[in-house]
Amino acid sequence: MASFHTFTYYLSEHPSIVGFRWSPSQSWGSTWLFLFSSIALYIATAVILHVFLLLLLRRSRAVPLGPLPAVHSLSMALISATIFAGILLSASAEIRDTRWSWRRSRTTPFQWLLCFPLGTRPSGRVFFWSYIYYLSRFLHAIRTFITILRYRNLSSFKLFNHSILIFMSFLWLEFSQSFQVLAILLTSLVYSVVYGYRFWTAIGLPRACFPFVVNCQMVLLSCNLVCHVGVLLLHFIKGGCNGIGAWVFNSVLNGAILFLFLNFYVRMHLKKRKAGASATAAAGDDRRYVAEKLELIKDKEG
Repeated sequence: MASFHTFTYYLSEHPSIVGFRWSPSQSWGSTWLFLFSSIALYIATAVILHVFLLLLLRRSRAVPLGPLPAVHSLSMALISATIFAGILLSASAEIRDTRWSWRRSRTTPFQWLLCFPLGTRPSGRVFFWSYIYYLSRFLHAIRTFITILRYRNLSSFKLFNHSILIFMSFLWLEFSQSFQVLAILLTSLVYSVVYGYRFWTAIGLPRACFPFVVNCQMVLLSCNLVCHVGVLLLHFIKGGCNGIGAWVFNSVLNGAILFLFLNFYVRMHLKKRKAGASATAAAGDDRRYVAEKLELIKDKEG
């Protein structure tokens, strides 16, 4: 019991968490200049590295990375699990401390998770973990460079996706955007599972018999879509949600990611079906060839 109280204290009651405030003077990386510079640097570095490897090495030759992919996956799994636990405990503490003020508006805890009241400032427990989540997006983007080095592949979708994730998490803090608590809970939970699975496979353990990572991402995008509908309904029912302008922009970016991901998902399944059909046709040709040979042998023996 004492260990649980200690765990709770360091994840939701520590003075640096309770007294957190998003501002350029107190939070590293909280300026628009830093945001756009870091995204531009990320894209430029990824493109330059990809072109440099194309000029230096053969296309099929990968760069040995040793345990780096496994270490990155394990680190991201642990960070995501910590963020999930931290924001879950912090949201519970915020609901406990502030629900008395919701009586007039008849707001429920779930409605608060979807729709912050107007005038909400980016300070306190949940915004501390939102800030940690924002910083973790830069660590998440390192996977792009691992993919370039390991598979010699630069995906424009991954560049766009990582850049948008950094940008959206910045907007959550800058405009105290509604829905961010649920979004961080869902994303950190899914990412802890996904990166745990990537670590599992990176150390040589067996893979799942289905596209595990892609299916997890589909579940996450579907849950986000349902929650976005909930935010929109509450905005009109409750008379407004905080940061709705940023939420609209966020929704457009999420829609773009969903469209690109569905396009990738459909193409992947079509490719698998085509490969399966080709393999079946090849097997059929082999069987016909063997049958014809047997017929010829029988004719000769007859």
